[in-house]
Amino acid sequence: MIDNLKKILNEDQDPKAIEKITAKLENLLMSNEEIGYIAVQKKPAVTLFPDSIVVTNKRIILCKPKNLGLSMEFIDYDWDDVAASFVKEGILGADYTFNTKSDLTHTVDYLPKNQARKLYTYAKEQLDLLKNPKVVVVEDSKATEPQAIEEEQVEEVATEEVTSFAEILPASSYASFEESKVEVASSEKKWSELSQDELFEKLQNYKKLLDNGLIMQGEYDNYKKEILSHM
Repeated sequence: MIDNLKKILNEDQDPKAIEKITAKLENLLMSNEEIGYIAVQKKPAVTLFPDSIVVTNKRIILCKPKNLGLSMEFIDYDWDDVAASFVKEGILGADYTFNTKSDLTHTVDYLPKNQARKLYTYAKEQLDLLKNPKVVVVEDSKATEPQAIEEEQVEEVATEEVTSFAEILPASSYASFEESKVEVASSEKKWSELSQDELFEKLQNYKKLLDNGLIMQGEYDNYKKEILSHM
């Protein structure tokens, strides 16, 4: 874990002490909890079992060695319980103090000044986040979705039975159809006088009338049969 904490180490910290603390904290950290900074006590004389203070994104943890360093006592406070924090610098180091909302005061003395400052800065950031939480803007996917097109309700009209083919033809088409019928009637008398090419052309004309819906399939079949009989 020490490799993950190199970013918070500085010349005032003992890597072995940091490694020892993080090893004991490994099983105490909650899910999504990350260590922000660790400050280790450094008294003027040799400090065999220094106290330390750990700040994470969720709480402050006081670490106090017990039984000649064989065990350690942990006291933690959520950021919601912390009212304020302070740093007091002296000649031999700095004191870091924080107050809880239940009027408890905790102080860790003889911290290196650089560590105490970073500790205070991180604590202030966490307390500011509680007072002014970041607002995550989530785009409304519904706003970008195209509006559903309302289906147009079509009134159902009862269909009438068509009794005459002329009823489904436009007036202009019907007129052309009637003219064609007259032309056909007049030409029927002369089919016997037409050449093979002319008969074939007539058959093509009837096919066009069928394709355009101007004559019925039965009529076309009759014309075709009659023409083929003269070919």
